[in-house]
Amino acid sequence: MPTGITSLDPLLDGGIPPGSAVLLLGEHGAGNVEFVQTSIMHLAILRQSGKVGEHLVLPEKITYVTFTRMREDILKEMALSFNPDLYTRLKEEIAFYDLSEIFFDATIVPPNWYGEGSTIERLKKKQRRENSDILADLARLIDGCPDNSLIVMDSLTGIAPALAGSPRWHAFIAFLRGLQQVAKRRNITIYLSLTSGILNRSQELEIADCIDATLFFRWEETGAQRRQRVMYFERFRGVMPRLEDKDLVKFAVKISAGEGFEVRNIRVVI
Repeated sequence: MPTGITSLDPLLDGGIPPGSAVLLLGEHGAGNVEFVQTSIMHLAILRQSGKVGEHLVLPEKITYVTFTRMREDILKEMALSFNPDLYTRLKEEIAFYDLSEIFFDATIVPPNWYGEGSTIERLKKKQRRENSDILADLARLIDGCPDNSLIVMDSLTGIAPALAGSPRWHAFIAFLRGLQQVAKRRNITIYLSLTSGILNRSQELEIADCIDATLFFRWEETGAQRRQRVMYFERFRGVMPRLEDKDLVKFAVKISAGEGFEVRNIRVVI
């Protein structure tokens, strides 16, 4: 399945294996968010045009799941960040699912901050959802997606820290391992975004161990008070040996309004 990132897909022999669960682990602003946004924008364009290589397959459906953000907030951010020719087809090709009400119901945040309707209606909805579990709702949502889909989870940073150090952490890790299994069984490709440094390193590694691939995005100092975004392939089952054969492990990247996330050059890691 192509990522849709035109400067990256040729280096991956066209894209990534369908059915891969991919962790996009990144420092603040280093590019993991823009990687996802660029991928879904270009895939939306490819789905409408139908133009894809002979040995490539486009996702049957693109599903974008949010835990703490509204659909309108995400669309507005992308409209402000990128040129219209990238963004205009997005709404038609992507299904958004907002689980933020379930997330905020378990917090002290007032219902009028995130819910709609009158005060009484919001309280009634909250009472009906009191026994809801965000992982169970997420599992039901995935079950409702067609095979050969792409699912974006934005982002694990919203739910993982609250589970860390609690009995629910083991349920969360079990869920991720099950997610990797269902991805293989149903050929569903999954992007899971996580900001690095919020969880401790052992917890990040525990999450990464459940996943097929880990792409790490970080900032590097390049001298003269300049910083460069770089992307590492830390792990990629079924792909890593081919990348290392070509010395394709570390990439300098750039983000632009016209193209979004771009691979600028390859840096060999020895």
